[in-house]
Amino acid sequence: MRLAALALPLLMIAPAFWNGYPLLQWDTGGYLARWYEGYLVPSRSTVFGLYLHSGESFGFWINLAIQSLATLWLLQLSLRVLGLLQTFRFVAISLLLILSTALPWLASMLLTDIFTGLSVLSLFLLVVGAQRTSPHEKIALFVFTAFAAATHSATLGVLLGLCLAGWMARPFVGRRLPLAGLAQASMTIVAGGLMLVAANHALSGKWAWTPGGYGVAFGRMMQDGIVARYLNDHCPRESFKLCPYRNELPATADEFLWGKSVFNALGRFEGMNEEMSYIVVHSLADYPAWQAGAAMRAVGQQLLHVATGEGTSGWIPHTYGIIERYIPAQIAPMRAARQQQWDVNFDYVNWLHVPVALASMLALVGLLAHALARRRLDDLTLLAATVTLALLGNAFICAVISGPHDRYGARMVWVATFVVLMALARAFGDEEPIGSAAA
Repeated sequence: MRLAALALPLLMIAPAFWNGYPLLQWDTGGYLARWYEGYLVPSRSTVFGLYLHSGESFGFWINLAIQSLATLWLLQLSLRVLGLLQTFRFVAISLLLILSTALPWLASMLLTDIFTGLSVLSLFLLVVGAQRTSPHEKIALFVFTAFAAATHSATLGVLLGLCLAGWMARPFVGRRLPLAGLAQASMTIVAGGLMLVAANHALSGKWAWTPGGYGVAFGRMMQDGIVARYLNDHCPRESFKLCPYRNELPATADEFLWGKSVFNALGRFEGMNEEMSYIVVHSLADYPAWQAGAAMRAVGQQLLHVATGEGTSGWIPHTYGIIERYIPAQIAPMRAARQQQWDVNFDYVNWLHVPVALASMLALVGLLAHALARRRLDDLTLLAATVTLALLGNAFICAVISGPHDRYGARMVWVATFVVLMALARAFGDEEPIGSAAA
């Protein structure tokens, strides 16, 4: 059993070993380029770019090692804080997550997504684990959560929402959510924001937030038909760059923002940011009911988009171009990988991952309903509620701003599977619930 536990860090990044190189994604190149290009681009965190840059000399394997060890550390610490830690149980749950969820694929990828789900666990442990974690563990949890918040604005948004929910719930649950823990968790959001702004200044010379929010939201509204309606209603009276093209807009946000569309001819984000932000803000005022309906439909769709591997194919020319331009030493090993030979097929993986993900979310709701019926509140129920809110918050932020994508669901839903496995372990074990109290 100890041998199996020692093998877990390697198994956690087994997809990368099988691939022969860390898995790349369409967005990877944008993060890698931040160190070399020295300017800010939409939705590409300079903090995560610096993190990737630190591993370039090691073929990025050091990044995967960090991701693997951080994942196992948080899984182990969660089990310990909830009073469920046994070597056999830790190994069994870890192996089940490796075999049945997107977790090892996320840990094997050069992308921010692995930190989204992990940060939900680390934030929760900061709040409820004060009496069961050491000072060094608290510091590590704080630094990890702040770093994760700085890697992506959507992750920061989810964590901020969880903190706000915690403060609102505290009058009803009292000491179950310690003030010190909530304060520490909230400070990670501040620290993450400061970390991002400082990194942006260090690389670009600007004290600024990472740009791009309005542009991505514009793409989602365009996909829902709202932009075309706004242009048709206003172009006779107002002069927009998009007016001549209002009947030729692409069908999807991805095609508009990242394909060969009129967006390129009009100067991309630099040339269109002002106009896109204007249309986003004013279309919210002009069509509130349409916007609300589109947003709710998008959230519902996002909760069902949980397949593994979106954006991780052989067709990622921008990422290849960045590596070839700035990191030529990595060209040969990158080109030799299975992914670059178009030998990575997620269809077979998702025959298992998608049903497990959907069943886990249903089981999570059932777990909360059972706890509510019994009117009992323990730490596992608190974790289940936290993960449920995180799933809803992640779906809302990502779907409303960017539109539904499998990638956004897969990076979070494995945490639901983890909670369900812990609940099963407790149901068939002999442990008493920790922190049980009347709800």
